[in-house]
Formats: sequence, structure tokens, C-alpha cells
Amino acid sequence: MKFFIIILIFLFSTNISAAESNSGPMPKHEWTFNGLTGTFDKAAIQRGFKVYQEVCAGCHSMKLLYYRDLLDIGFSKEEVKAIASEYTVLDGPNDEGEMYERDARPADKFVSPYLNDNEARLSNNGAYPPDLSVITKARKYGEDYIYNLILGYEEPPEDMELGDGMYYNKWVGGNQISMPEPIYDGSVDYDDGTDNNAKQLTKDVVTFLKWAAEPELEVRKNLGIKVILFFLVLGTIIYFAKNRLWREVN
Repeated sequence: MKFFIIILIFLFSTNISAAESNSGPMPKHEWTFNGLTGTFDKAAIQRGFKVYQEVCAGCHSMKLLYYRDLLDIGFSKEEVKAIASEYTVLDGPNDEGEMYERDARPADKFVSPYLNDNEARLSNNGAYPPDLSVITKARKYGEDYIYNLILGYEEPPEDMELGDGMYYNKWVGGNQISMPEPIYDGSVDYDDGTDNNAKQLTKDVVTFLKWAAEPELEVRKNLGIKVILFFLVLGTIIYFAKNRLWREVN
């Protein structure tokens, strides 16, 4: 039984110790998808996708996502077709052996903003903008780090000299980042009337990025609960069966 108790403690617990950064403990935030029974807020994911489209997609790719994946967050087939058709992809060769451009389709991957890595670096002062497909899993402290980084832009201390093309951010290593502040109050308008202050915009886009990185999260958690319940029942049956057996032997 001790084994099952340890499992439960591990699953229900979050990070007990605060994450450390250059500016002290990394603030942690409430997310609907955290915890053993956490779920995604699909409305927030859709809003976050809008923020990604209008703010992030100009520099950051999401090469592991297909437009058809948007069906899973509540977009209709017609909406997904319309979203995909806003982009152009290179296809072919055709019957003449030539490559050609066409509108993207739901079966296509998200179109990258640059043709290759060299073009990406050239357009960003030599810094390569990372792909965001699994960014919340690729960065230590995950969604909390991304959220804090986006909102962590400040004026640098008086005794600090920034490098050329660099900006001060309290949560990035070295406190210097080449990406300018991406999100402001009102930088994206929501169709559903949700407040579009910087904190809300950031929370929504981070929720979208979390879903992109772990679209199977809800299924995995549901399966985990069933497995835990199964072993708890099995352990209980074995415990009482053992006690009864030993009573009969004695």
C-alpha cells in the first residue's frame, strides 16, 4: 500500500520548491490543465491561436502542427479550410516537372515564416527564433517560464549596458534577449469580447502552446486516473485476501 500512496503523492503534488532564475524564484501561475484532473479550456486555446497568428507567426514556426489539428480545439472544417487558405505552400513537381505554389490545405503543416534557417537568422540580427511546437516542454519550468518571459520586459538597471539589438528581460538568462517585447495591452482584438490586456493575451497564447506540445494531455490524465483506481482496488483486494488467508492459517 505504501507504493500506491507514494504514487498518489507524486501525482497530486506540483513543484514544491520554487524555480530559481536570475531574478529570484520563478513565479508560478494557475492553469486549467494542471493537476491530476486538469483540462484544456478550448476557448482559451482558440484565442491563443489568434495571438500566435497575429503576433508570433511572423517569426516563429510550428513545424509539428498541421492545420487539421485545429479541429481538435473546436474549429469547424470550414474554418480550418479558411485558415489554411490564408497561406501559400510550394508543391510539385507538376506534369511539366516544375514546382508551383498553391493555397495551403488542412492536411498541410503550419507554414513557416522563413524558407530556411539562414533566412531566419538574417531577419533577426543573427538570432534564430525557435520553433514553438513543443516550446513548453523544451524549456525548464515550461508554461510558467514562457508566461513570465513574455511579460518580463523592463527598463534595464542604470548600471547595465545592453548589447546592440538586445532588450532587458528579468527572466531570461543574462537578462538580455534579442526578441523585442511581443505583447502589449490591446495588441490583439478578441472576437468573443474577452479582455485583451497583456496578461490575458499571454495566458491564452501560452495555453495554446501547451496544447500544441501536449495535445494528448487530457487522454493521458484520464488513463492515469483509471490505472490508479485499478491498482487501488487491486491492492485493497490483495490486502484483505492476504489477511483472511493468514487468519485461516493461524
